[in-house]
Amino acid sequence: MNPSAPSPGAPAGIRERLGRSLFTRVAGPSGPQNRARIHGTPGPRWFPPDSPVRTVHGDASMFTGGLAALLLQSLHPVAMAAVAAHSGYRGDPWGRLQRTSTVLAVTTYGTAADADRAVARVRAVHERVSGVTADGLPYRAADPHLLGWVHAAEVYSFLRAHQRYGAHPLDGPGCDAYLAGAARVATALGVLDPPRDRAALAARLEAYRPELRATREARDAARFILLRPPLPLPARGPYAVLAANAVALLPPWGRDLLGVPRLPGLDALCVRPAGRALTSVIRWALQAQPPPPTPEAYAGRVG
Repeated sequence: MNPSAPSPGAPAGIRERLGRSLFTRVAGPSGPQNRARIHGTPGPRWFPPDSPVRTVHGDASMFTGGLAALLLQSLHPVAMAAVAAHSGYRGDPWGRLQRTSTVLAVTTYGTAADADRAVARVRAVHERVSGVTADGLPYRAADPHLLGWVHAAEVYSFLRAHQRYGAHPLDGPGCDAYLAGAARVATALGVLDPPRDRAALAARLEAYRPELRATREARDAARFILLRPPLPLPARGPYAVLAANAVALLPPWGRDLLGVPRLPGLDALCVRPAGRALTSVIRWALQAQPPPPTPEAYAGRVG
């Protein structure tokens, strides 16, 4: 079956309702208005339409990549302490997701002016967040070292998910171009010298490894993400497939730190095929949404 076209057993109305439900869950009640503004406002963008950043961030594989990024990011004790104390991910997980996805959408697709404003708002929030971990270590959310870890874990997860479940996986130079483009956003957010190709990303993750461990906050976050999502019962089964595939995307040492067993045979025979099938269904449903508007004047990319 072609997942981009309705099958006889899947009426268009079901496809549209599913797509609308998924979009609203990720983008929030203001999603349609934000989408129209982000895509329809004329002006230069940070990334052109054929950018690998747009290819990766616009694919349904981001559903799995986003979960994997949260799990991997949680393994830095200082970063996780800041998230646990200030993010409100338990009390308002969907609100946090919607705010994050809006910033991602603005920097990926919005005008350069809107992207600059979105980044400035994020940096202002980071400047106000500080505290002390349970071990007595002070932290600041604006610390470039912590921001560097969050970025490295994020792009690793997004790119790995896209290469495994994306509709059009990138070739080697395309992967490096994605990382170079994502580094543009990371630099604006305060990351110092973000990795711009696969070799640099691998080296950066390896450099952070001595700092990583599964704290109580990290294990609590993993249980919340994997086992206790705030979802209605009918959505739990599909979500479990996403969660299993998010775990499978983690580097082996990440799974070891979280205490998740590595079962390569089960991953290959069951987890990955189910993940590909579910990603195809998500992609099919989201394609039923109206296409984003095209700005009357589009000035291309700015450096």
